[in-house]
Amino acid sequence: MATKVGMEVSVAIGEVVKLTNTDVIAAYPITPQTHIVEHLAELVADGELDAEFIPVESEHSAMSACLGSAAVGARTFTATAGQGLELMHEVLYVASSMRFPIVMTVANRALSAPLSVWGDHSDAMAVRDTGWIQIFTENGQEVVDNVLCAFRIAEDRKVLLPVMVHLDGFHLSHMIEPMLLPEQSEVDQFLPPNQYPLPLDPNKPVAMGDFGPPIIYSETKWAQEVNLRAAKNVILQCWKGFGDTFGRYYSPVECYRGEDCRVLLLTMGSFSETAMTAVDKMKSEGKDVGLIRLRLWRPFPFDEIREAVKNAEVLIVLDRALSFGGPGGPVCSEIKSALYQADNRPKIVSFVGGLGGRDISVAGFEEIVNRGIEISQTGSAQEFEIFGVRE
Repeated sequence: MATKVGMEVSVAIGEVVKLTNTDVIAAYPITPQTHIVEHLAELVADGELDAEFIPVESEHSAMSACLGSAAVGARTFTATAGQGLELMHEVLYVASSMRFPIVMTVANRALSAPLSVWGDHSDAMAVRDTGWIQIFTENGQEVVDNVLCAFRIAEDRKVLLPVMVHLDGFHLSHMIEPMLLPEQSEVDQFLPPNQYPLPLDPNKPVAMGDFGPPIIYSETKWAQEVNLRAAKNVILQCWKGFGDTFGRYYSPVECYRGEDCRVLLLTMGSFSETAMTAVDKMKSEGKDVGLIRLRLWRPFPFDEIREAVKNAEVLIVLDRALSFGGPGGPVCSEIKSALYQADNRPKIVSFVGGLGGRDISVAGFEEIVNRGIEISQTGSAQEFEIFGVRE
């Protein structure tokens, strides 16, 4: 029987990692992720978690240490945020290319400059092409659940890929929320022991990932792409199994009061819950508006997006990152690509907002929807609009 607790979300992440019996944690503290690894360090120091905690000198070193531990078959976890994720950047490619099942929580943080410790999705979008599975969450319960799922997905022999679980910095990482934490016996039943099939063995030394000439490089990258796309089936099976066990189900794209709506708003992360309240208010006023939330960012859920918007006339996409010099936000760009050849494609309107931790209120989401409808009817000379910018 799960235990209901009131707990900071970052601390809850540490508790669920403890329940997975993780073997190695390598991490460097950076706001707003620090409380996650601080709590894990305490659990290891107090003997509550039998794991090796490696305090490294940088995030680049943290991910490098994770490569080594995963390569020998150890269940491996780390966490980071913002600039820390960017300092890891080159090593992220190695983790995915080498098929190491590392799990990492990212407390999303705006990138400099100017310096900001507050949350947006610029760090997540900067690493979208590194070959990791990426899952977005909206509240503490979803973070806890998807960290648990991430280990099962990553370590599945059909996958063997690293997984990022994204949570909004401060808006979610530092919130105290009611959550259900599973019992150890439930986790043990849901998450089998890690049995990495190709662990390094000093008695059988091999060279791994050292050099790939042009004659094999393209084939290697294509094999990696095929495997990442195929991982989606395992993700779906894992979420189904999790729901059957714990009663909470997840999907790549989740609709909220959006069935057959003429106008749809698309969001990601914790702001989705504020958007739900805005949708409720607009519905009560007789407006034909619904919400779709994108949970699985990589591999991208093309089919689910097309199904979710098939009856819509207008799709308003809110990005929390800016693609400089491009068509607006990265999410909207992906949505447009996914729907390019779709029948009955809705008019797509791009907004960028919530940058650097700026809030979007219920009234703000109403304004975004109303302005999006106006743009869809009258057109706009701009590719996108930034919401809330002071003139």
